[in-house]
Amino acid sequence: MAEDPLSHPALDKAAGEEFLREAFQIILEEAVRKGTDVTEKVCDWRKPQDLQEILDLELRGSGEPQQRVLEHCRDVIHYSVKTCHPRFFNQLFSGLDPHALVGRMITETLNTSQYTYEIAPVFVLMEEVVLKKLRELIGWGSGDGIFCPGGSLSNIYAMNVARYQRFPDSKQTGIWALPRLAVFTSQECHYSVQKGAAFLGIGTDNIYLVGVDERGKMIPADLEKQINKAKSEGACPFFVNATCGTTVLGAFDPLADVADVCERHGAWFHVDAAWGGSALLSRRHRHLLRGIERADSVAWNPHKMLMTGLQCSAFLLRDSSGLLQRCHGANATYLFQTDKFYDVAYDTGDKTIQCGRKVDCLKLWLMWKANGTEGLEKRVDRAFEFTRYLAEEIKKREGFQLVIEPEFINLCFWFVPHSLRGKEGCADYWERLGKVSAGNAGSGVGGEPPFSDG
Repeated sequence: MAEDPLSHPALDKAAGEEFLREAFQIILEEAVRKGTDVTEKVCDWRKPQDLQEILDLELRGSGEPQQRVLEHCRDVIHYSVKTCHPRFFNQLFSGLDPHALVGRMITETLNTSQYTYEIAPVFVLMEEVVLKKLRELIGWGSGDGIFCPGGSLSNIYAMNVARYQRFPDSKQTGIWALPRLAVFTSQECHYSVQKGAAFLGIGTDNIYLVGVDERGKMIPADLEKQINKAKSEGACPFFVNATCGTTVLGAFDPLADVADVCERHGAWFHVDAAWGGSALLSRRHRHLLRGIERADSVAWNPHKMLMTGLQCSAFLLRDSSGLLQRCHGANATYLFQTDKFYDVAYDTGDKTIQCGRKVDCLKLWLMWKANGTEGLEKRVDRAFEFTRYLAEEIKKREGFQLVIEPEFINLCFWFVPHSLRGKEGCADYWERLGKVSAGNAGSGVGGEPPFSDG
């Protein structure tokens, strides 16, 4: 007779807890201790074919013994990149804040979705507290917002909300009833602006790239010129994206001047501060974002400069009329019922294009609780000081050449090998220099050095 599957527990709790204890010990030793130890490797790097032979990635019909599974855990950590390592310099995030890590662990353990108060009561209230604090740092007394899965999605949300605000009927009629829409952004902007235009049906051909100055900052006069050009071509200028902390140079667009242009032409003013937004926490450096309070929307990624951990990206709105809800809301009655036993205004999940949504506020909230605003400010100031220190050290070393004096915490430089020193006038100099490191941005144009994030 077949065994009744309901007659015994689905999981062995005792064995599960024992596995968790041993796994957490591996995480603490291999990922936290070794992963932040400067004497350890950032990564035990292997080629794909070699790593496939080392790791047992095959999925089989029967389960494996607990000790073997724990060995898999250890291998996964060992051969992965330790982004918390002091010498990890690859992307625009790094470091390990233990309080934020605990926040992530709690979130994963509770495994809830942030769409209604009934399923995530603590986190619904917490998210609004955190978003309000971020808005206050921008300079807004009121507004709206939501945590998104990354800065790219925050920028796409901004573009979608801006279109809805200008053409609310587009939610029902689609792009067929719209004029040709034009987007404006700098030549140094993040590539998510292009992705957003493509994703939303606006089209990348309708992005007008605005010129930048020698520091990579948007030129407001050229923005005005591009908007007038778009109008003469029959397009409707509806969205301007300014960047605070460009990916390569770390440039901050002149927000106040850009805001003036947007006001003259009635365009939505969005600030992509995914990288540079955390400078708002520093009284010494927040001047870099002067004028951000005039933006209609802002993208800000605390998972970068503040070490909150992936992912933690806020999309913030100055509007407090419910624009975000009206733009994205579908009013699914099986989830967002109107006759609940509490104020359904707390059911914020319909503000997003997602259904299930991870809790991204806890790690930032817990880290903020532990460090306070003053502690986070010191963290930002310290990053600036490290950058200034490194810039001065580079100047002392033969063969190293600054691309530009840093304004933010990006430090762009070239390493010039002995074979190329003193040969700056050669026709193929920049092409050859660009091949020195795979991380360099490529060859220059017209004898000018390309920007490098080396």
